[in-house]
Amino acid sequence: MSNRLKQESSPYLLQHADNPVDWFPWGEEAFAKAQQEDKPIFLSIGYSTCHWCHVMAHESFENKEIAELLNRHFVSVKVDREERPDIDSVYMSVCQALTGSGGWPMSIFLTPEQKPFYAGTYFPLSSRYGNVGFRDLLAVIADRWEKDKSGLLESAEHIVSHITSEKADCYTEIDPTLPNKAAALFSQAFDRKYGGFGRAPKFPAPHNLIFLTLYSRLHQDSEALEQVERTLENMRRGGIFDQIGYGFSRYSTDSRFLVPHFEKMLYDNALLILAYAAAYKASGKLLFLDTAEKTADYVFREMTGDAGEFYCAQDADSEGEEGKFYVWSREEIEKLLGEKAGKRFCEQYGITQQGNFEGRNIPNLLNGNEISDDFERERRILYDYRKSRADLTLDRKVLTSWNSLMICALAMIYRVTGKRSYLLAAEKNQEFLETHLTEGNHLYVSCYDTLHSVNGFLDDYAYYAAALLSLYEVSSKQAYLDRAEQILEAVERQFADREHGGYFLCGTRNGSLIIRPKESYDGALPSGNSMMAYCLVRMSQLTDREDYQQRADRQLAYLSGETQGYPAGYSLFQTALLFSLHPPEKITVVLAGEKPEDILSALPLYADIRILAEPTEEYPLLNGKTSYYVCKEYTCLPPTNERPN
Repeated sequence: MSNRLKQESSPYLLQHADNPVDWFPWGEEAFAKAQQEDKPIFLSIGYSTCHWCHVMAHESFENKEIAELLNRHFVSVKVDREERPDIDSVYMSVCQALTGSGGWPMSIFLTPEQKPFYAGTYFPLSSRYGNVGFRDLLAVIADRWEKDKSGLLESAEHIVSHITSEKADCYTEIDPTLPNKAAALFSQAFDRKYGGFGRAPKFPAPHNLIFLTLYSRLHQDSEALEQVERTLENMRRGGIFDQIGYGFSRYSTDSRFLVPHFEKMLYDNALLILAYAAAYKASGKLLFLDTAEKTADYVFREMTGDAGEFYCAQDADSEGEEGKFYVWSREEIEKLLGEKAGKRFCEQYGITQQGNFEGRNIPNLLNGNEISDDFERERRILYDYRKSRADLTLDRKVLTSWNSLMICALAMIYRVTGKRSYLLAAEKNQEFLETHLTEGNHLYVSCYDTLHSVNGFLDDYAYYAAALLSLYEVSSKQAYLDRAEQILEAVERQFADREHGGYFLCGTRNGSLIIRPKESYDGALPSGNSMMAYCLVRMSQLTDREDYQQRADRQLAYLSGETQGYPAGYSLFQTALLFSLHPPEKITVVLAGEKPEDILSALPLYADIRILAEPTEEYPLLNGKTSYYVCKEYTCLPPTNERPN
């Protein structure tokens, strides 16, 4: 028998529609029932490709005994964190405050007024090794609600008071020393043996690498670039990169980037395309361009819909086992490829009899072998066979924010390669977002089968504005710049905190929660506030408008205060600050028969480029040849036919 999730559009919620648990989606119906029946709320937050979400679902939410406990003593609410980042943000702060860590699945117990009194993540079905089991936890909380409800309510009030405590007033001055401090912190944390930063698990965090790439250019810091290059090369060599089907997994569970958490997320791959393409332009190393293009190839092949939309994620699990889809035995490979070719392939990709992962093998190039396409025939055979032996669940939800990141990535790779197919894919996706995820200047979080979900949050608006700016930068089409301005004006109306600075995650069109979160820290994804700093700085530079300069300065000052404790945790803000402190030179190109893409890919990456197909009165051709008008450091140079370097 189906529960109330059957009517939802989220693939994650639909995965639980046939649970014996009487799930409710987040909404007034659930809260009213909890009030009327005087029951606490059990809130479960996760997403469709989360391995441990699957484990807890199979162990507990499909268990009739557990379902009976939940249905009798609680009102159970299921939330997709990707559709409701506001709910996730509020209760993640609770989970981290109470337990010292967070993650998914997130398990929170609330009063009917949405106030939390207990939090955790994954709970096993039964208590073991000193860890409380979900069955026992439900019994204890149900008993306490009946016998000591006042104690739980008092605890909830204390928790809410803690997470809503007022912060000091924000900075009013921009701190120009922060990028230097962030770079120093990255240098201290850099793993000189394996690349990456800190200890395992290692997340790609491409926005950190993008910051360091730009920092290395502006400060002539070869050490920062070396950190980027070593990290990107080792990730390309490791098992975190799918050597058979391409694309990156979510993170590495070890220091070497060998063993990944196998799910593949759109946002990681989009940001990594940006990082690899930028590193190629900075270093000239073709390996980085090859990796960016192979990652884009993966997204086009595995995660793209017919209308140009990009899907969320591919699952880590197949046949109930994480990573089974991706691992191999040596015998399996030699049987498929033949003994001679199979032996060569295994030697190239570190495939051994004993295996490198639970008796099986994750193909990798950490052995130092040359990265090349010499094994393309063998790779295709293995890829085709792998697809035939199992299916991975694909989350076909389309998220505005993540699709916007992919537009930025495709604009970047078009800029460095000049291949128009990337620009056309970015523009097609932007048209999809306009058709299915916007109404006027209002955005929606996601859609599934073209049915959109809830009103957009700050990240949706900020990321989409960045996507539009990226398209303008590579196409010189005024319509993209005008649309970016409309979206940024909507942000100002809906999300601005006019008293303390910065922008709230939830806008005036979003529902109210126990607190109104405001995020500035860059986690696996850059925060909406960091992205707004970037967008406002870039709008001020692209339009030369004083009002945008003032707004950019306010946002940079606000984030200067937020980042004082740990500047390396706010790398996209640091990137925006670098743009502000070191404005890019402006290059106007007047074509004399060349293709725009050929000119664009040959010009410096750190420059604002406008390409004119025909001369104008202000920008005539010089000597009848393609002409370049360059302005930098508030000075315009004489026009020239020599291409700037």
